[in-house]
Amino acid sequence: MSDRFESGCLFADTETTPMLTPSEIIEHIFCPRYTYFMHCLKIPQKEEQRYIVMKGRQLHNQREKRNPEYLRKRIGCVKKELNVYLASPKIRVRGVVDEVLTLADGSMAPLDYKYTQYREWIFKTHRYQSVLYGMLISEIYSKPVRRGYICYVRTGAKLCEVIYKPQDYDYISRIIEEIFRIIKTGEYPSGTRYSAQCVDCCYRNICV
Repeated sequence: MSDRFESGCLFADTETTPMLTPSEIIEHIFCPRYTYFMHCLKIPQKEEQRYIVMKGRQLHNQREKRNPEYLRKRIGCVKKELNVYLASPKIRVRGVVDEVLTLADGSMAPLDYKYTQYREWIFKTHRYQSVLYGMLISEIYSKPVRRGYICYVRTGAKLCEVIYKPQDYDYISRIIEEIFRIIKTGEYPSGTRYSAQCVDCCYRNICV
């Protein structure tokens, strides 16, 4: 018997095991108080009111038309799977990967699309979201995952490579533990050190 569903879920119970989504983890990295307001106080974000989120959703619906096949060929992709739902009770994370790529050397990689401009560096949150997808792919498919790819659509489909390092996995594991600790204890965490990040935050009026 196979040890996974075709949809990418391990046979262990993915419905009763408490899990996080990559978005929840990235929001915590952006500011830990997201976790407190969402999970402890149960205050929804109302993301549909935010322009960037809406454009991002629209992008995901159109990306297959806009993303030429040469981007995948350039990185040695021999197979692609679109909108793959992955869930791992071991990692305690579940989510949908834009594309799961099989590369010519037998390894695999996630490809994620971003409705933002590339600024000559990869945002920390984008990097760790890619790492999370890589962890899920490695766990579910039992294949080596050494790198991921991010396509910045607003910069002419700029394709960036993210090389994964052992410390990336350690960092993500610590963040997941921290999130579950806050949810369990209800502690009020420190907010972000960067006040500029508060400008577009949906919780800015109640965060003190």
